[in-house]
Amino acid sequence: MSLPDTSKIRSGVPFGIALMLLGVFLFSMNDVMGKWLVATYSVGQVLLLRSIAALAVLLPLMRRQRVSFAIPPQPGLHAVRITLSTLEVACFYWAVTYLPLADVMTYYLAAPIYVAAFAVFWLGERLDWPRITAIAVGFVGVLIALRPSPATISLPALIALAGSVFYALLMITTRKLRETHDATLVLGQILGALIFGLAAAPFAWVNPGPLDLAGLFLLGIVSMAGHACVNRSLKVAPASIVAPYQYTLIVWAIVLGYIFFGDVVQFWTLVGAGVICAAGLGLLILEREAAKRERDVAPPILPEA
Repeated sequence: MSLPDTSKIRSGVPFGIALMLLGVFLFSMNDVMGKWLVATYSVGQVLLLRSIAALAVLLPLMRRQRVSFAIPPQPGLHAVRITLSTLEVACFYWAVTYLPLADVMTYYLAAPIYVAAFAVFWLGERLDWPRITAIAVGFVGVLIALRPSPATISLPALIALAGSVFYALLMITTRKLRETHDATLVLGQILGALIFGLAAAPFAWVNPGPLDLAGLFLLGIVSMAGHACVNRSLKVAPASIVAPYQYTLIVWAIVLGYIFFGDVVQFWTLVGAGVICAAGLGLLILEREAAKRERDVAPPILPEA
């Protein structure tokens, strides 16, 4: 077996990091636009129009790449994945209607922690003490950010927390479907959101003006561009190197939330976010060490919203 060309890997690292940073920024701007739009339009209407725009971009790309539109193998598992994806994105937009972006992103950045824990039961993966410690620290971070008490727990916070769990389960099912083409997986997620939007939007439909309509369609396009940047970054540089840059999401959430909505992040939310990011980075380091032995590094986890 030939070894990888290390010079090519090194030359691709700066470009891969730049693409990851750009992808994260696009996701952050997508979240800002989403939070702005759900203040006027229902979650169902936002998902409906966003999905139409995303399909307008994705379908021609799939046709150009000759990706099959046939029902993929394991349709039952695909249906579960689509359902989880739809619940996750609906929870995200519902939560940001009431909470600062940084609060919601803090809960969603805990998804890798949940994945590591759930993988024991769903994927049969084994946990060693370093991973158990990292998972425990991550859960402590969630508790710090949530500050569970009758006075601090709110319905929007619980919705965001539920969304992050749905997202983690989505990542677990994605691992089980790793042989499926990326475009097919994304198509399923878009169709799930489209069906949800078709069912929910008529109950709270608001006729959008030209500017808002452009923003609603732009949501889908920006999301697709973010996915393209992240996927490309994973092809030109090792995932173990570019993955930590996903945590710039919390920085953008704090900055953009303050600029556009005047959101001021609470001290304990910042502390919890720091603990969660530290635990997530610890898991990434452990995965990188394991990858040196197995030559396989899992891709990073980015909230899709």
